[in-house]
Amino acid sequence: MTIIPPQCLETDAQMFSLSGIRPRDTRRSRSEQAREVFERMEVALQDEGMTFAHVVRTWFHLDDILAWYGEFNAVRNAFFEERNIFRGVVPASTGVGMPNEHGAALVGGVLAVKPRAADVKVLPVPSPLQCPALDYRSAFSRAVEVQIAGQRHLYISGTASIAPSGASAHRNDIDSQIRLTMDVVETLLESRNMTWADASRAIAYFKDLKDAPRFAAHCRQCHLLDLPATFAQADICRGELLFEIELDAVTARLARRC
Repeated sequence: MTIIPPQCLETDAQMFSLSGIRPRDTRRSRSEQAREVFERMEVALQDEGMTFAHVVRTWFHLDDILAWYGEFNAVRNAFFEERNIFRGVVPASTGVGMPNEHGAALVGGVLAVKPRAADVKVLPVPSPLQCPALDYRSAFSRAVEVQIAGQRHLYISGTASIAPSGASAHRNDIDSQIRLTMDVVETLLESRNMTWADASRAIAYFKDLKDAPRFAAHCRQCHLLDLPATFAQADICRGELLFEIELDAVTARLARRC
């Protein structure tokens, strides 16, 4: 993997990453807490001279996700409508169920890119094997690609066993869910002329961490032993889904000097 020289990044784009964003008052309703997280993200971006339109990737860890994921989506949709995000690039995202030490309804993270050079591009990337999440009112892109400093960076959203129709596939079948999910990610990589060898980071989420050996077995079978993945236990956004993976990849686009 080629590393982008810092001077190229500074010349070509401003990049901003922030994690651990949570509501101040956990006594408020979950929807109100979610709204505050988006607003706190926006304030942090504004402090850096950026807006939510520069966001390419988000993460949301929702406490008891299955009880209020619909409410969360409604808050996100409304915020994106107000900020005209749907007219631009909708960020890639991961939304999984995890508690936090603060007792907050959710904790979020954000990655933003503000181009400074004309050849820096931020593009939404559709999934060849899945419908857009927007089709079922879940406001995220399947992936987002950032072209910068002679490289292409692909941020693949949390991906689970979802059929082209948007319905859950292989309900409660961990092996089949892993297989389909990994096929979806591989096909998405291939659509951008990338392979698993271009992966730079991944997190595999399991509803039950005891299923992690099933994923390891799949990786051995498919010769993915070098996949840079860490494991985490988390509820997926639908009760029948048992596995999800997010992945970043990077590859050379065009060799050039700073």
